[in-house]
Amino acid sequence: MKSPAPLRGARAAFVFLTRIPVGGFPYSRDDWQWSTAHFPLVGAVLGVALALLHRALWGAGFFAASAIVVAFGMLLTGAFHEDGLADTADALGGAVDREKVFLILKDSRVGSFGAGALAVVLLIRVALLHRLGVEAPLGLVITQCAARTPPVWLMRAMDYVTPDEASKSRRVARARTAQAVVAAIYPAVLLAGLIGSGLLTPARAVAVVGSAAVVALVCGWRFWRRAGGITGDFLGATEQVGECAMLLALCLA
Repeated sequence: MKSPAPLRGARAAFVFLTRIPVGGFPYSRDDWQWSTAHFPLVGAVLGVALALLHRALWGAGFFAASAIVVAFGMLLTGAFHEDGLADTADALGGAVDREKVFLILKDSRVGSFGAGALAVVLLIRVALLHRLGVEAPLGLVITQCAARTPPVWLMRAMDYVTPDEASKSRRVARARTAQAVVAAIYPAVLLAGLIGSGLLTPARAVAVVGSAAVVALVCGWRFWRRAGGITGDFLGATEQVGECAMLLALCLA
């Protein structure tokens, strides 16, 4: 007997966002829809794994540990979000109209805008983790979880506009209010627990939440202006921008 869709959605979320072999096929339409609610859970699990690796590599120095952790994170996810960032940068940077945006998004090649965006974002993430030093493991857990929440709220608030019916993201980009609320509960519980244990100050928690809100609003506005809604690549780009913004918030708060 299969578990209810809200529970199977958690397993489907790992299938969709990572290369971790959790099985469970086939998944129904409801399972995929509920997977969005658990995106931050996937991020939290990845964050814990990356945090443990970062701590184990301190002997090599914080910069080396940070670079290796970012690379390992890309291995675990198949550079899923980084691919979305590169495609989004190429499309929004190189297109002059809406039709051209979708044409570039379908192109598997990485252009100058995409390569530049990837280089800058990877550099920012490594540099900020290095700056956090002994707090980098904590930052990884927080940002990996929280950065996967804004994309879910964009799914709830905006239309999915990719014209390709075979799009992989079409299966999941239909989050409703219930999924968005559950997605917000994960980082809320995490932040509350860290504050209660004394590992995170309320000011830093507010900075993380504020940066997440700003990223969602700015990215959502930009996507609406250029394409009239969201695509899977746009959501991946939002996650990457969110990681950078939240790491920066932790460094500055």
